[in-house]
Amino acid sequence: MKKTVRAWVNILLGCTILAAGFVFFINPYNIVPGGVYGASIVLHNLFPSIQVGTFGYMFDIPLLILSVLLLGAKLGTRTIAAALITPLLMNIMSRLVYPTQEALEQLDPAQLLGGSLNMSDHLMLTAVIGAAVIGIGTGIVVRNQATTGGSDIVGMLLQKYAHIRFSNAILLVDGTVVCFGLVVIGFGIGSADDVSQPSWHLSLYSLISIFIISRVIAYMINGAKNDKLIFVISQKHQEALRQYILKDLDRTATYIKSSGLYTQEDKEMLFLVVSYKEVTGIKLKIKEVDPDAFVVVTDAYDTFGAGWKELPSPNDVQPE
Repeated sequence: MKKTVRAWVNILLGCTILAAGFVFFINPYNIVPGGVYGASIVLHNLFPSIQVGTFGYMFDIPLLILSVLLLGAKLGTRTIAAALITPLLMNIMSRLVYPTQEALEQLDPAQLLGGSLNMSDHLMLTAVIGAAVIGIGTGIVVRNQATTGGSDIVGMLLQKYAHIRFSNAILLVDGTVVCFGLVVIGFGIGSADDVSQPSWHLSLYSLISIFIISRVIAYMINGAKNDKLIFVISQKHQEALRQYILKDLDRTATYIKSSGLYTQEDKEMLFLVVSYKEVTGIKLKIKEVDPDAFVVVTDAYDTFGAGWKELPSPNDVQPE
């Protein structure tokens, strides 16, 4: 029960952070970070009386139905809740942070929180911050076995019926949305005559946002992936190194019997995974035990097992 309650609280938190990223840093500046809400931002420019979150509903609900009818997907209650809560939170926040209906329809950053959060002169910064916040919110939702629907469903449909790889399908969807923004918005806050902030620059901010969102989501789900894999080959018995690993690092390792290809002499090869912070200590200890040891340090892309991450279940979302 505690796990379930914690998961639902985290999903609500993630949806709130995701909505805040759009409301405060993305929507007011017409940045189009792909996906359902990127398309919603574009449509809001065509129909200002309809809020971005409302357009989100117009996309999400049909896509959820299509996923059931065409993909046979069994949508969990968490995914349905996340897909329905996020647009609602976005609309509520938008109404709270703009003083008038006119400002709400224009999504005028000069009137956002009374102008205290106006970042019109710092579009690169707002694109980076907004993308990071959206990535964090989405990552929290995904880590709790839910998704916000949207472009993921379109990607799965393209994968099944157009035989396009899922990652390429998502790229195609996001690229189409950005091009849609180029045609409708003109990639700018203001007119094309605004030479101080050329309107086409917004296309670059949108692409930067898409990249940062994907990286932050991957980091939130998989971590930094800074683990290191170390192989140590030595002709000496490595008892001191063994004690250092077991007691000082509080880790374990595996001895592998080996022999030299040229000398054919028996050797011990140590197989060990550590965090990047522990690599220097290990290398110093190896030099102390056997300065002639042959050592290989390489990246460990993912590490599962005791003391590390649990192996993923079939329903876990893998962003990479």
